[in-house]
Amino acid sequence: MPSRSLRRRTALLGCAVLAATAMTGAVPAKAAALRDVMAVGNGQGGTVSFIDTGTYANLGSINVVPDLQERLDAMTPAERIGYEAVNAAQGYRKLVDDMAVSPDGATIYVSRGALSDAVAFDIATKRMLWRHKTEGFKADHAALSPDGKRFVVSATTASKAEVIDTATGSLETSFATGTYPHANDYSPDGRILYNSSIGITSLPKLLNALKGSKAVTAVDAATFKPLRTYTFDYGIRPAVFTRDNKTMFAQLSYLNGFIEYDLTAGKTTRTVQMPFSDKAAKMKPDDYPQNSAHHGMAMNADETKLCMAGTIDDYVSIVSRPGLTTDGTVHYATDALPYWTQTSPNGHDCFVSLAEDDQISVIDYRTAKEVARIDVGRFPQRERAAKLTPAALAALNPAKG
Repeated sequence: MPSRSLRRRTALLGCAVLAATAMTGAVPAKAAALRDVMAVGNGQGGTVSFIDTGTYANLGSINVVPDLQERLDAMTPAERIGYEAVNAAQGYRKLVDDMAVSPDGATIYVSRGALSDAVAFDIATKRMLWRHKTEGFKADHAALSPDGKRFVVSATTASKAEVIDTATGSLETSFATGTYPHANDYSPDGRILYNSSIGITSLPKLLNALKGSKAVTAVDAATFKPLRTYTFDYGIRPAVFTRDNKTMFAQLSYLNGFIEYDLTAGKTTRTVQMPFSDKAAKMKPDDYPQNSAHHGMAMNADETKLCMAGTIDDYVSIVSRPGLTTDGTVHYATDALPYWTQTSPNGHDCFVSLAEDDQISVIDYRTAKEVARIDVGRFPQRERAAKLTPAALAALNPAKG
């Protein structure tokens, strides 16, 4: 936990900035245009919180399941059975799986896990613009194209990724993936879209061969035609890709660490084992959350450091490239469940979701030290860097979640 003085300084800084903005009123157009934020999907709470990436203040949230009861009432018997089955396999009801904000800072797109759909909201008016029902019984990780025109969502049980037109909410196309598609990641240059599959997580490790195809499917980001498929023995968890499109760093199901993977040669070049905590060392692999020992990986702006969430170990480590040596580790309370990491727009902060503590921890890549801890909504997981308009900011619900 951060010290009391650190928490106090963070809170005072955030309040001072917000107060100054309120007192001065209008600010120069350039400064007021858009504000850098980190959007945090509160999976079980059904909200998205927005954190100012400069002050670490929680600016408020938006409810992205205002139609929850309507959706439940409208389910067919088969859909309701699928909904309950997904919740049982997950161990809880995930209402927000992933999200992204449009480049103009006005619209939020959300993949609503257990509701198996994707929706768009005008943030300032909180009006739902469209809803797209994804195939199957779970909508998973998503990615917004760099130009903001397409929202790509993994349709988990259908083993495909769906490409949605953000202007209309209509399905533009889809492409085949491995079994239980998970992450969607655009390459840094925006030319390639990588989809990672994890296999059927409800099966035990002993039956790994029956989990299906565990693969990274690379498709052309303009046409969504397949370019190459990389296969693995275990499911691909969070991954990051270098700007030259030659290297992937990825976490794998059951691995307490990560791999370095050569995308040109199609082979693992290094496997890094991270330390087990006392608690984690006693766990059985089938007790890992959704098969993941470590779930959360990010890379700083100059690609010299990685931010690695040790999910079952309750820590996050900063690892330096190219040696892949650990600079430092921040430890959290037992069962805090660090479950995702994301690099801030400033390039040197790593935001870490502490899912069971309903908090975000901010780590400085340069020092490997925690610089802030922020309360958010229930069960934060996915985080995405974004920008918001003044009108969107003004419409957020008070900072309770």
